[in-house]
Amino acid sequence: MSQDVVIIGAGAAGLMCALSAAARGRQVLLLDHANKAGKKILMSGGGRCNFTNLYVEPSNFLSHNPHFCKSALARFTQWDFIALVAKHGVPYHEKKLGQLFCDNKASDILEMLLSECQEAGVRLLLDTRIEQIDAAASGGYQLQTSAGAFTCQSLVIATGGLSIPTLGATGFGYQVAKQFGHSLLPTRAGLVPFTITEPQLKALCGELSGTSVEDCVVSCNGQSFKENILFTHRGLSGPAILQISSFWQAGDALHIDLLPHLDLPQWLAEQQAERPNSELKTLLAELFTKKMAGLLCEQWFVSKPLKQYIPSELAEIAEQLGNWTLVPAGTEGYRTAEVTLGGIDTREVSSKTMESQKAPGLYFIGEVLDVSGHLGGFNFQWAWASAYAAAQFV
Repeated sequence: MSQDVVIIGAGAAGLMCALSAAARGRQVLLLDHANKAGKKILMSGGGRCNFTNLYVEPSNFLSHNPHFCKSALARFTQWDFIALVAKHGVPYHEKKLGQLFCDNKASDILEMLLSECQEAGVRLLLDTRIEQIDAAASGGYQLQTSAGAFTCQSLVIATGGLSIPTLGATGFGYQVAKQFGHSLLPTRAGLVPFTITEPQLKALCGELSGTSVEDCVVSCNGQSFKENILFTHRGLSGPAILQISSFWQAGDALHIDLLPHLDLPQWLAEQQAERPNSELKTLLAELFTKKMAGLLCEQWFVSKPLKQYIPSELAEIAEQLGNWTLVPAGTEGYRTAEVTLGGIDTREVSSKTMESQKAPGLYFIGEVLDVSGHLGGFNFQWAWASAYAAAQFV
């Protein structure tokens, strides 16, 4: 069966490309091997879908080719997607730092995209395996699938990366890219929690599992993020940790300022002068939970009345709280990663059209490309923008 456009992958990018291309009058077939479209959309943002960010800039994206994302992001902005959300009357709110979430549930965004696809005449086939793809002698592509054979002028790969395989993520898009001569950059898990195996540290994290510390500054390799951190039974998570994970490499140390809002040496000296008989753990319990204050004093410091500390001991306490240095054992990997770093080398793809420079009529959009956003709605905005860019040319 002949189509103008076949899109493989009915996630955020695939759905957006399908509805945008069909709105131009193209005959669009959207295929997915899963039994349901948009599974990642449904679980994103804790089930509320952080669908974009008010403050999208190219600097919010990681790529070996940092200029690549600029064109698409400029041509379909966060305001364009917000207008679509408003058109469908989906209620939303800014949580913090420009992050926009659904008031109700993520399915509002998925239903909006599916309804736009339906209205534009997109044909959606789920539970469909792709068995073979070949370039057609006369141009375009031939596909053998579990739902039959299809030919198309334009083929769009929107299959995402390797993150969260339980939702159906596979390396399929990378295989197609390699088949048609594309280079792949090494992939690894991004926006992912850290694991800690060093016994004393692991015990501390385990004891504090579920405890969150607000507005810490986490730094690594010249990058810093100020956000919450969360202790887990396996290590560290929370927004600041997820953000820095994309810049971390095995063996790198993390530097965590647990109290960036305080000038710790000065503050400790003031507390010693004003409350000489207060114990250190009492003081720390005003800044952290009582349990965390107690555990820090057990593991890091000797808790005694403030008047008994000499200046060098106070300096050590300030250094430990303001520059906690640790080397994670690793990350939780693709199992829980929100994004895949690396992927198809964008130097072989048009930044204007998302078309392959190796195979005419073949397009790549979304996470399968070597473009990854920070936490906070940026990866969805890349999905929308890259999909829209391709949809104007397929």
